[in-house]
Amino acid sequence: MTRYLALAAAVVSCGLLSGQQNAAKVPALANGQEPEVSDLERIKIEVTRVNLLYTVTDKRGRFITDLTQDDFEVTEGKNKQKISNFAAESDLPLRLAIVIDTSNSIRDRFRFQQEAALEFLRSTMRLAKDKAIVVGFDMLPNLAADLTDDMQKLERAVRDLRPGGGTSLYDAIAFAARDKLSQDQPRHKFRRAIILLSDGEDNNSKYTRDQALEMAHKADVVVYTISTNISRTETDGDKVLKYYARETGGLAFFPFKVEDLAQSFENIANEMRHQYSIAYNPEPLRADGLYHPVEVKVKNKKDMVVRARLGYYAPKF
Repeated sequence: MTRYLALAAAVVSCGLLSGQQNAAKVPALANGQEPEVSDLERIKIEVTRVNLLYTVTDKRGRFITDLTQDDFEVTEGKNKQKISNFAAESDLPLRLAIVIDTSNSIRDRFRFQQEAALEFLRSTMRLAKDKAIVVGFDMLPNLAADLTDDMQKLERAVRDLRPGGGTSLYDAIAFAARDKLSQDQPRHKFRRAIILLSDGEDNNSKYTRDQALEMAHKADVVVYTISTNISRTETDGDKVLKYYARETGGLAFFPFKVEDLAQSFENIANEMRHQYSIAYNPEPLRADGLYHPVEVKVKNKKDMVVRARLGYYAPKF
């Protein structure tokens, strides 16, 4: 995506994507020929296409998997959008980040977190092209295992994590989304998710809550959160976990017993195998670098619940 953005910026500077693009002079290629208009359109499409992964359930939480493109309506702001691509995705390669709070506040539940995370990786990474990273965080994010499909490396990385120190939750989300999960392109060819185990507290990050969320949006990352708070009283940290899940189209889980962590992971794995994907090119196009709200609905079926991220950040030309 970075390559396309850079190329698009160069195109814009030449006036090719301005309001006068039909009259603009097209720069010659190295061999003296002029590029095809279709090439320019391809660049523009790659830069401006919005991709959405989402799930549909009935009111009892059961997945609905037999819908078609015609069943959905996409609205950006007040403008209905034309869907350009649609698929019921069950086998997109996964790009996962297992992000585990290793601060002092979760020390007594740490072993259960590790075992549940290991079981999740074993049951979820089924395709040959699936890859994951492991990130622990206390004072700073710690990359315990870089993006790999090697289960032995991932398991060793999880087992080697040790609790201690402060909490840099927001920095860990920013690092996993921006620096790691966004690496493989094109982004619509992969399903990206952060699975975050934490109490939601932060006392040491350089990024804010919303800056970290912006990085997750820009990387097309869905955030699933599992709270380590077992007090049965909602904390400010729990609200943070709900916020990240809601805004990115994920889910927040609050297991009251550490033994219930495995069920939370199983629910996440099931969801990731029952998703739809939609792509559209925003009309009107506003390449302003700002956040744009989006809503996906099932037409004429009020008993169905769509869970998708609530918006995206447009590129800025």
